[in-house]
Amino acid sequence: MRYHEVIKGRFLRRPNRFVAHVETADGIQICHVKNTGRCRELLVPDAAVYLEKAADPARKTAYDLIAVEKGDLLINMDAQAPNRVFQEWAAQGHFLPDVQSIRPEYRYGDSRLDFALCTPHGLHLVEVKGVTLEEDGVVRFPDAPTERGVKHIRELEKAVREGTAATLFFVIQMRGVRWFSPNDDTHPEFGAALREAAAAGVRICAYDCVVTPDQITMDRPVMVKL
Repeated sequence: MRYHEVIKGRFLRRPNRFVAHVETADGIQICHVKNTGRCRELLVPDAAVYLEKAADPARKTAYDLIAVEKGDLLINMDAQAPNRVFQEWAAQGHFLPDVQSIRPEYRYGDSRLDFALCTPHGLHLVEVKGVTLEEDGVVRFPDAPTERGVKHIRELEKAVREGTAATLFFVIQMRGVRWFSPNDDTHPEFGAALREAAAAGVRICAYDCVVTPDQITMDRPVMVKL
């Protein structure tokens, strides 16, 4: 997926989850943060960040904060990007070669899962999670407790037990990492649920992405260590 009218700036502060103050060549901008996670290790004072100009000129915030530099890494932190990247990639047959159609926001049980891929063999349910938390080349999810995430894992496990294929797919919003693991320190219940689902037959996948200031594209599989 590609962004438009991207500019570089210097992160100053984040007064709340939704807003950041960024210094640019045109002055200080009040930006919408397209990620409600903590992102404490990313949005640090003076970090180089990238902003996309909002399509609506009447919007209160003229820019969206979409990416940040962390050392040698450029990390996309747009929470909407993983689903869009996965759908583009899957539509080209990279996830399932025999996919016939992709149905987003698919209602299953008590949850709305990200995708149901229709194939000649039946449905394949997919829940997508974006990963931005990195330390020493290891990426983890989540960066904050997520009861909703645990609920989604349980629904995928239920689907597999009822005979429907299911995958939990982690889109790593950067490139050049070593492996992916659940973040047991932050949310041990998520890690436990992930391991139980994997043992029950839920497929666990992680892929990294090529990230530039104005683009993010799915790239290569990453080792998963549960």
